[in-house]
Amino acid sequence: MLRNILQAVALVAMLGFLVPVSGAPAAGSNGLVLPTLAPMLEKTTPAVVNISTRGKVVVRDPFFDDPFFRRFFDVPEQRRERRISGLGSGVIVDAKDGYIVTNSHVIDKADDIVVTLENGQRFNANVIGKDPGADIAVIQIDAEHLTEIPLGDSDHLRQGDFVVAIGNPFGLGQTVTSGIVSALGRSGLGIESYEDFIQTDASINPGNSGGALVNLRGELIGINTAIYGSGGGNIGIGFAIPVNMARQIITQLVEHGEVRRGRLGFVVQDLTPELAEAFGVARKKGVVVARVEAKSPAQKAGVKVGDVIIAVNGREVDSSTQVRNEIGLLRVGSKVNIEVLRDGKTHQLTASVGKHTTYTVSGKSLNEKLAGAKLSEVQEDPSRRAAAGIEVVEARGRAAAAGLRKGDIIISVNRTRVKTIQDMKSAIKKNPDALLLNIQREARGLFILIR
Repeated sequence: MLRNILQAVALVAMLGFLVPVSGAPAAGSNGLVLPTLAPMLEKTTPAVVNISTRGKVVVRDPFFDDPFFRRFFDVPEQRRERRISGLGSGVIVDAKDGYIVTNSHVIDKADDIVVTLENGQRFNANVIGKDPGADIAVIQIDAEHLTEIPLGDSDHLRQGDFVVAIGNPFGLGQTVTSGIVSALGRSGLGIESYEDFIQTDASINPGNSGGALVNLRGELIGINTAIYGSGGGNIGIGFAIPVNMARQIITQLVEHGEVRRGRLGFVVQDLTPELAEAFGVARKKGVVVARVEAKSPAQKAGVKVGDVIIAVNGREVDSSTQVRNEIGLLRVGSKVNIEVLRDGKTHQLTASVGKHTTYTVSGKSLNEKLAGAKLSEVQEDPSRRAAAGIEVVEARGRAAAAGLRKGDIIISVNRTRVKTIQDMKSAIKKNPDALLLNIQREARGLFILIR
């Protein structure tokens, strides 16, 4: 037994995080001081809070919600409300102003938000802003003598670094688990629109969402956000939003109440070995520019189709997701430096980030049968499991009576695939007297025929 303890202490000391306990030595053979994270946690855990929410959602009856059924039987639209509640965690990042960062999904649809501090004090919270795309939200409480957590630098994390997760799993109360950084830069998971996750094997369970992932100095390096696994429980794979990514979002939410994402106006795709050979590029990783919009910031900066982007603002990029994250989190008007390979030579380009605008049209302008609808072009979005098409951003009057709903994505019209408003115009011309729409609604598809 003594031999095992000595080996454990030697290993911990060698790794550089042996923490002596103040006061009397911890129980151990011959008065040996055992390694502990307690001193760090005593300073850190007061900055992590429990969050409980209450709200209501509209419950639809799938039978009576069918517009054709309602018209046939002359049944009025019926809406029922159901009360919902939720639990999560949060991290105090500004003790003076009472700002707490959490996940957007923790407070989604919440009418009442109650924050409970480590000492048991409870406060009602107000929403400052939320960004569902990155799953970050900022709430505020009016309280004194709060403890804020120091922010670390997630860019300096390495695979194998020790980390600690602090949160409120299953509503049990504040809980601490430990592990290592299992991987960095996880993306393409379809969890959020903007993904650059820290993967960890520190136990993360429902209720941990919005809690803190800290290093052994007690610095915040991530916001716990997701669990990998169909059962909804910990299987050793959890994900956290890097604090450097969260920091930019928090700043915008506090200043504007929303994230004002920028755009450059180009479409990119990952560089494959086949594309690298076709473009005569020796690199096997990078991002290829597939399209540049006319009069866009990218075109004005000199970006051309076929350019291979290798770095954005000095940071190497290996995937289109990285490029999207780097640019999408920049403020409108800020400068961005893009390093590209073109014809075997490296070029340094500078662009000014433009506004992210949404082009919407009235459904009536396309066809009288779509009156009451507002339509917008949408790109493929893995986080929503949405294909490229035309999104219904508003459905009223005749459009709603025909069966269209807000959030529907029109994939085809009259059996013609549509990705742009112009595609839809052309497809409608084929048979303007009858519109056969193929709709993607959440995770299912359906056809709607409008005569």
